Amino acid sequence: MTVAPTPRSTPAASDANARTPAVPRVALVTGGARRIGRAIALRLAGMGWDVAVHYERSHDEALETVAAIEALGRRAVALQASLADEDATAGLIARCTDALGVPSCLVNNASRFEYDSAADFSYKALERHMRVNAGAPLVLAREMYTALGETGRGVIVNLLDQKLANPNPDYLSYTLSKAALDVATTLLAQAFAPRLRVVGVAPGVTLLSVDQTPAGFAAAHAATPLGASSTPEDIAQAVAYLADAPAVTGTVLYVDGGQHLAASSRDVKFLTEPADADRSR
Repeated sequence: MTVAPTPRSTPAASDANARTPAVPRVALVTGGARRIGRAIALRLAGMGWDVAVHYERSHDEALETVAAIEALGRRAVALQASLADEDATAGLIARCTDALGVPSCLVNNASRFEYDSAADFSYKALERHMRVNAGAPLVLAREMYTALGETGRGVIVNLLDQKLANPNPDYLSYTLSKAALDVATTLLAQAFAPRLRVVGVAPGVTLLSVDQTPAGFAAAHAATPLGASSTPEDIAQAVAYLADAPAVTGTVLYVDGGQHLAASSRDVKFLTEPADADRSR
């Protein structure tokens, strides 16, 4: 069984432990079956967390991730739900509790990411993004706060996007929904303290987007101030740090190679594709 190393006893460590009562190390990762979510789930498992792996359609990948977590000596369960459905979303905390225990770490990783612009904006597109990207994290936070009870302590990590500090009008509804989640991170940190810490992680270019070429993806990485953006493992490392950082709440950690420092008029995908790539959108 993988066990997180015990830190050497120091006054600082003792103070941190006093601020954070012992709680079961159970994490719920939305969209945890694949891509960044899988990396986060495995990283947390490697640090001694039991993990509930939420998925919507990636059933086989969810079972594979559960098996990988169990191979690390931790307990795991796959939980299916549509985050567009409020009742199904609210039920995830109780289902996690029944299977593993009350979650003391919630990672809101799942995200809807569809292209639209101001020219073709619609209520329907905005609602689709808001339900999954902002509404579901708020519902889960509400249910987790209640489940922990007055003496419980936990942390919520919201996956955001570096473009919130470096805005451009591409992916309009997606961007608006992530902006709402960014503000919610601050509001929830205020409303739910001291029971819950609420923080954000803002990735940069991490994985290939739909219609993005490998050459364009490589160029987007190279265009960042550090010459490379984030990997899934970078994001997982940031989440793992925040999960065990008792003095940190209400803040966002940018893990993007400095991409948020460089102003851009369009999404980087459209600025770094080869000249013969489709730029029709």
